[in-house]
Amino acid sequence: MRRLVERVKGFALALGGPGVFLIAFLDSSFLSFPEVVDLVIVVAITAEKGRIIFYPMLATLGSTAGCFVLYLLGVKGGEAFLRRRMHERHVDRALAVFQRHGLLTIIVPSLLPPPFPLKPFVLAAGVAGIRPLDFLLAVALGRGMRYYGEGLLAFFYGERAEQFIMKNAAPVSLVLAAVILTAGVGWIWFQKRRRL
Repeated sequence: MRRLVERVKGFALALGGPGVFLIAFLDSSFLSFPEVVDLVIVVAITAEKGRIIFYPMLATLGSTAGCFVLYLLGVKGGEAFLRRRMHERHVDRALAVFQRHGLLTIIVPSLLPPPFPLKPFVLAAGVAGIRPLDFLLAVALGRGMRYYGEGLLAFFYGERAEQFIMKNAAPVSLVLAAVILTAGVGWIWFQKRRRL
């Protein structure tokens, strides 16, 4: 697996910006390259610090576009796929959560690193009928926060950022996701209380 990651990373870096976009698109849609996009951003920005805005932006756009392809598949026929793969009760419960808290149920998983899967949430968002613009904004916000955060690490810490991400990406992302989830739940609670 490590050899595949290195080959894909090398391919993306050889193409520069378009490679970052392409790998992020493929990783978020049909294929899965765990950690590759994150590492490509760090290596690319370490080599070219002046591209701190450029590389995370292309990764965010590529990932958002890839997720949108899966979202559209969810809209077209994803419910049957989900019901074949998951227990009926879990699907119904998941769809209810999506319909109630749409944006939050996309932002949090889009922040989390591998091995946390984003694709089932993307398909479920399409099945649940989340508005396309809301979906795109949620994915772009979550992925943008993740990729720009990694870009800042690379900008300030260079090659040490790659080791840091490989060792600490999961706990840092989980803490960030917990903060966003807590803030989102607090906001929902505040809004419900205000209506009473």
